[in-house]
Amino acid sequence: MSEDYRSMWENLGLDLGAHDALLEVLGKGYGDIYLAQKDRPEGMGYFDFVMSEVHGLRIKEIMDEKEAGKKVIGSFCVFVPEEIVRAVDATLVGLCTGADFATEEVEKLLPRNTCSLIKSAFGFKLGKVCPYLESADMIVGENTCDGKKKSYETLNNLVPNLYVMDIPQMKSAEGRALLRAEYLRFKEAVEQLTGITIDAARLKKGIEIVNNKRKAIYRLSGLRKADPAPISGLDALLANQVFFYDDPVRFTESANKICDEIEKRIDNNQGVFPKSTPRILLSGCPMAVPNWKLPWIIETSGAVIVGEESCVGERGTRNLTDESWDTVEELMEAIVDRYFKVDCAIFTPNPDRLEHIVEMAGTYKADGVIHYGLQFCQPYLMESMAVEKALEEKNIPTLRIDTDYSMEDVGQLKTRVEAFIELIK
Repeated sequence: MSEDYRSMWENLGLDLGAHDALLEVLGKGYGDIYLAQKDRPEGMGYFDFVMSEVHGLRIKEIMDEKEAGKKVIGSFCVFVPEEIVRAVDATLVGLCTGADFATEEVEKLLPRNTCSLIKSAFGFKLGKVCPYLESADMIVGENTCDGKKKSYETLNNLVPNLYVMDIPQMKSAEGRALLRAEYLRFKEAVEQLTGITIDAARLKKGIEIVNNKRKAIYRLSGLRKADPAPISGLDALLANQVFFYDDPVRFTESANKICDEIEKRIDNNQGVFPKSTPRILLSGCPMAVPNWKLPWIIETSGAVIVGEESCVGERGTRNLTDESWDTVEELMEAIVDRYFKVDCAIFTPNPDRLEHIVEMAGTYKADGVIHYGLQFCQPYLMESMAVEKALEEKNIPTLRIDTDYSMEDVGQLKTRVEAFIELIK
């Protein structure tokens, strides 16, 4: 960290010793995985800086906003509509769920065979090491899966400000009606939290801010169609992860700036990997910071990741919200329409996701697809079999990987990934 933030962390109630240990591990892992890459775009320096200050300067900015009377809302999921949060000048931040922490304490409250993402959220809370969680004025949980739904009953005893949002499980008229009702209820809760009534002008502004952010990251995704690949999958994943933490206007500017640089790289036929390097589409569960294990294995095994079919990837940013309407009611309907298109594995049946994976494999000229599932994440593990079948019907090679956040299986995974890459060569 470029300056001492210890008093700020202490005021937030963090365990300074445990937090120091976390930052040390995070810093070393980032150096070994990210800074060890060669020929990175210069614009990645911005994202390196963000990561170096992810618990420092960014938290100070958030605390300054709180001092000025603004509210902070933390979320675990892309179904939480950021447009509504931005409409009241509040800040939406992604919460820490990408690494194991305080596992023994977590397993006193949750079953051992709970997925790593849920256990991570509890670990960061019990270990007192997530400043985003501790600075939030409202924490939004969403009933996407049974594991989350039941775990929030326990989390409600650990935090004073949990708001739980119900999410439909079927793409039906009734499902859309449920999502609409929940978003209207969330709008009222946000208005009550901030004391600000959302009018059409405010909501249009919130939609514009979030749409611009999505356009920038989607632009980056589109540039990865080029061969040779102008940016590594690791760096593109990092941009998608920072999407959830950074100031949205600043992020949009920085993402567009790196896109400008990458377009020049493409014009000059300059890549971070040699031309014709095997191209992988990574599909499945979301990857929050610092969950970089599988992408690192793939890109140190002779392949490049050219796209992510994930909530921390194209699934989360694919669609924009229609901002052409003039009333709050019309704009809220547009928000519901936009989020109802998200093809998360919680939905049944879910043909849209299968079609999107096949479509993305073609669009990004992928030689194969690796489907990533977190152990005990039932929606994605169940759907992985349908994904594999859909890809096999199109003669697209597929590898299913089920893992967790630990590094114990790195050797085994690397062997499997290397064999898959050799196969698609």
